Amino acid sequence: MKTKFLVLGLAFCSALFFGQMKKNAQVSKLYQNYIAIKNGLASDDTSKAAASASEFLKTLSGINSEVLPEGNLTLMRNNAKVISESDHIKVQRTKFKNISNQMIAVAKQFKVAEKPVYVQYCPMVQAGWLSSESKIINPYYGSSMLNCGTVQQEIK
Repeated sequence: MKTKFLVLGLAFCSALFFGQMKKNAQVSKLYQNYIAIKNGLASDDTSKAAASASEFLKTLSGINSEVLPEGNLTLMRNNAKVISESDHIKVQRTKFKNISNQMIAVAKQFKVAEKPVYVQYCPMVQAGWLSSESKIINPYYGSSMLNCGTVQQEIK
């Protein structure tokens, strides 16, 4: 009986551990597209954010509901479409919050990069985002408050 519980416990722990380490090339590419949107917003560049959101949409179209739930895909698709079609930084940043919430969940489920990924948070807008570096470069305020925020988590 003890052996059965030990085996089940090890299987459960392994599933949890390996569940966070899933790899998918399209998901990794989606993360890189996401980072490009973030960088465009952080530099107050609506054109760069829009173009990056278009690339995000292209990559997203190659991901099916067997990889990510359809509801999550639809939410990201709708928000990225607004960013890609807008030239208003406030609109883009609002929609980026929604994408960020989804991408944070994705980064916790998939290994999206070889290096650590940082979950960062801006208390002024009460929103998080992902970054490839620990240095805060805030996409929600850009040049007006570029370094506002904190690192909440490091995902390895």
